[in-house]
Amino acid sequence: MADEEKVFSVTLDKWAYGGEVMGRLDDGRAVFVPFALPGEEVKIRLVEEKRGFARAEMLEVLTPSPERITPRCPHFAVCGGCHYQHMPYQAQLAAKQAVFQDTLVRIGKMDPELLAPLLRPIVPSPSPWNYRNYVQFHLDAEGRLGFRAARSDEVVAVDECHLPEEGLNQLWPQLELDPIPSLRRVGLRSGADDDAMLIFETDDDEGLEFSLDIPLAAVQLGPESLHILSDDAVLEMEVLDYSFQVSAGSFFQVNTQMAAAMVAHILDYLSLDESQTVLDVYCGVGLFSAFLAGEVGRLIGIEENPMAVEDFAVNLDAFNNVEIYEAPAEEVMPELDASPDIVLVDPPRAGLALPVLDAIIAMKPKQLVYISCDPSTLARDAKRLMASGFILEQITPFDMFPQTYHIESISFWRG
Repeated sequence: MADEEKVFSVTLDKWAYGGEVMGRLDDGRAVFVPFALPGEEVKIRLVEEKRGFARAEMLEVLTPSPERITPRCPHFAVCGGCHYQHMPYQAQLAAKQAVFQDTLVRIGKMDPELLAPLLRPIVPSPSPWNYRNYVQFHLDAEGRLGFRAARSDEVVAVDECHLPEEGLNQLWPQLELDPIPSLRRVGLRSGADDDAMLIFETDDDEGLEFSLDIPLAAVQLGPESLHILSDDAVLEMEVLDYSFQVSAGSFFQVNTQMAAAMVAHILDYLSLDESQTVLDVYCGVGLFSAFLAGEVGRLIGIEENPMAVEDFAVNLDAFNNVEIYEAPAEEVMPELDASPDIVLVDPPRAGLALPVLDAIIAMKPKQLVYISCDPSTLARDAKRLMASGFILEQITPFDMFPQTYHIESISFWRG
């Protein structure tokens, strides 16, 4: 098909997960278009065709939606970091709520009428802008900081970004880096008391030559090594007045205010007492464990990242009822000799590995708390849980990542 034959005008119908809007081509195929809004007539060019559907780039908005607004950032739709800047924040929340519900019904095979009273409204972020405590850049061929382009591996150099916290936005434009072939990514993380850390991720373990005029903690993460390039290799992060040590290679929720909202949501829902055992799977540095350990008799963590395990040990040092296994969850769970009353899981985007899911089902906990960062894998796992007798009690989406299509959620299950 020649390029001109791949150009169409189409009216778009509804949101799809991934920041795209779905419409129908004349031949009945679904077509997915980014940076559009439902109800808009747009001129598109097909860029990917599969059996039954296609993806397209938008060439022109022929009939704009009344909700369309001017994006704040000049890099929007070129840089691939944001997906929703062309719509007001309340409309973003409504879109995510609709996508979340649709995903649970379509992939999870949940009955819409049974789901409706269990699905709570999405919890908005207190700050739709400048909320990220961690930002990760790629470098272009000239050593300029940027992000991956939309639908491409090309790096788009940027001179502004409206997602990092203000302190980070004061720092990153000051970084001047020479192109280094082994340097894959550059990260900046902000902590309590306006502290910050610079993280170089390299493809080899050879130490970088490095000097910095800005007072920052700095480290280099190689495939097998950690080079400390400053006086310290950890930051202090604070959530609900609890201080967490977070190392360079440890995961921590990137929206600190929303992390606090999620912790509070869990504590408000669960009825905890000293007779209970809690199993925290993919526990990281102990964000949730720190608030649960003092309320229950025993807490068991599972985490495979050695840096996060060290942080966990420091962060929960005050408790003598806590233990942690340093290994992949899919290795530990089938062999774990425990009968937890509550299992809390916070898996990566891939969701629960099958051995983990099977082990949870075999353990028969009274309650399961599932923290998800991907509605599709949550819906897949939910379908398996329901088939195994688990009953959904409540599910709440959280807008951890405003201006993007990502949706965090917390669901509570009865075993």
